[in-house]
Amino acid sequence: MSTTVNTKPSLVELHHIGKAFGGVQAVDDVSLNLYAGEVVALLGHNGAGKSTLMKMLAGAYPIDTGEVVISGQKAHIRTPVDAQHCGIESIYQTLALADNLDAVANLFLGRELLTRWNTLDDRRMDAQARKVFTRLNKNFKNVRTPVRRLSGGQRQVVAISRAIYFNAKILIMDEPTAALGPEETAMVGNLVRQLKAEGVGIFLITHDMPDVFGLSDRLAVMKNGKLVGTYRTSDVTEDEVLGMIIAGKQPEGKAQTHSL
Repeated sequence: MSTTVNTKPSLVELHHIGKAFGGVQAVDDVSLNLYAGEVVALLGHNGAGKSTLMKMLAGAYPIDTGEVVISGQKAHIRTPVDAQHCGIESIYQTLALADNLDAVANLFLGRELLTRWNTLDDRRMDAQARKVFTRLNKNFKNVRTPVRRLSGGQRQVVAISRAIYFNAKILIMDEPTAALGPEETAMVGNLVRQLKAEGVGIFLITHDMPDVFGLSDRLAVMKNGKLVGTYRTSDVTEDEVLGMIIAGKQPEGKAQTHSL
């Protein structure tokens, strides 16, 4: 099978990553890369290994075998804090927001800004939060409303704002449009395109084919812990993608993108 090669340096390189739970090989010798300003959709049935792979990149699971390279440098990611220091942030389907707190408090949760007297700098946090919320959605004004009262799309704005405020260069998004209506799904799509334009690299875990074909530059399909293939999204059809997901079958005559 021929490959197409991108000559730009990769933002992320995953080399021969492996992970076992007991006797089950959840991720088996997977190599994958991501460029700045690119969205790579990660597809596969539940249990295919895609979420486990991303949780290793995010520091939630230790890596058994293989290595991670970030911007040309080998990275030692053992914890979520290690991942954050590498510019990696994750937005999971559950969003991990504190429902009783407002959007500003959620933005700085665990990383609050302090005054020189070591007290919470509420004024500076409010100003910084409004700036980043407006950057993503100029109509988002409910910054002092408990997030449990926000819509799904507004909650995504808070979660994405938290990632980019802390200078995420690599974003892992897990089913970002799940359970959202059409208008809010479109809002999240616009946020993804904006982040791409700003040079953020995004791994997008999704089952949603409109998201795959509407947002991703490349797609990677996993099955039974192994990588079936990586292709430019524009080079494959939905039927071919489904064939990879269901049967692990590579589409005939289609060039894979460069594997590491």
